[in-house]
Amino acid sequence: MSDTPADSVVRTYIDTHRAAFLDDLADWLRIPSVSAQPEHADDVRRSADWLAAKLGETGFPVTEVWQTAGAPAVFAEWPSEDPAAPTVLVYGHHDVQPAALADGWHTDPFEPVIKDGRMYGRGAADDKGQVFFHTLGVRAHLAATGASAPAVNLKLIVEGEEESGSPHFRALVEREAARLAADVVIVSDTGMWSETTPTVCTGMRGVADCEIDLFGPDQDIHSGAFGGAVPNPATVAARLVAALHDEDERVTVPGFYDNIAELTDAERELIAELPFDEAEWLRTAKSYAASGEAGYSTLERVWARPTAEVNGIGGGYQGPGGKTIVPASAHLKLSFRLVSGQDPYAIQTAVTAWVAERVPDGIRHSITFGAPTRPCLTPLDHPALQSVVRAMGRAFGQKVRFTREGGSGPAADLQDVLHAPVLFLGISVPSDGWHSPNEKVELDLLTKGVETAAYLWGDLAAHWKPASA
Repeated sequence: MSDTPADSVVRTYIDTHRAAFLDDLADWLRIPSVSAQPEHADDVRRSADWLAAKLGETGFPVTEVWQTAGAPAVFAEWPSEDPAAPTVLVYGHHDVQPAALADGWHTDPFEPVIKDGRMYGRGAADDKGQVFFHTLGVRAHLAATGASAPAVNLKLIVEGEEESGSPHFRALVEREAARLAADVVIVSDTGMWSETTPTVCTGMRGVADCEIDLFGPDQDIHSGAFGGAVPNPATVAARLVAALHDEDERVTVPGFYDNIAELTDAERELIAELPFDEAEWLRTAKSYAASGEAGYSTLERVWARPTAEVNGIGGGYQGPGGKTIVPASAHLKLSFRLVSGQDPYAIQTAVTAWVAERVPDGIRHSITFGAPTRPCLTPLDHPALQSVVRAMGRAFGQKVRFTREGGSGPAADLQDVLHAPVLFLGISVPSDGWHSPNEKVELDLLTKGVETAAYLWGDLAAHWKPASA
């Protein structure tokens, strides 16, 4: 891919300001904004204040800290001078996972260290580094265009509770929907396939999870005196688990696969292009064989197919030695990863009915669902996605491939409430160690993220006129 004069300006600008950018990022990483630990609540607020101030220094004319029932979020807005420009909302989070030297860190997790082209520190990749590259990216974009405002109407929403499950994020999005309105959402809380294979994520699965409590006798009873003559809740739990999949590892809940977006031949070919080493993947998974729905590859199973997993099963005596009882109760924890086309509330209804049909007389049961997350999927031919691919291709100088992610996140709330497509722009790689000791970010890749953001806004403005324009 050939350079343009604008590319040279962008790269020169980034090189000139890289040291100051990294110093600022290190300052932010020193704030232990651990949302899961109440003793760090003030630090999470300090992190939000720090980011709002830094976004103001970057040039955003509007920067605000938005309070929630939990930790604060940061909102920023920089309108374009073009009234027909698309509106882009960038999502990320400023809270981080807990970290301590005793966990196995080589250095203080909240005192960033640069070594061998990497910055080590909690939040370096997840997600402060990936949020922060947008600050230098928009300034490089302005340097290349000579403009005083971005080519798009640029907004940021950076929440403070993602690492705690985003318990108040949807309510915040609903409350501030008018301020957050956008034509497209860019999520910078994701990653690439590897250091040498740049990729764009095109979708994330949703999730519905539940706890099932099964009750038999009013207390544990003697298995000799009563066993075989009354229903055993632990046996019922085992039968439910055994019935959850058929011989092809397909979920047996009626209606589970209704309306799902099936993989196209083109999508399967794109997945097959990736340099996937199943043996290495199994080592990462600490597992000894691949398994799953018949007719699909491992990557297709974890990215594009729905699942049902038993997260926990228990009941009766678990101590040493024997205790010959019919237990009073048993318990199951199940989770369902969902793909585009599945409605988590419809899945909840279907699972509830499926369980009720299989619980015999004499067993009382209850089923409780957690807050669901919807799946999100961006069509490969979406013009905004093509802008992301072109911008990343310019930055990396090579072909950009496509992935999905098997996990779930709050991005689906933005899609659901704002009715805007969700795209993913991230430069983190698997070795960055999210949630692990010695989390790091590759500085060359971080710079590529800056460069991608610098190209993206102009490309979107030039190639996409959303229906709202």
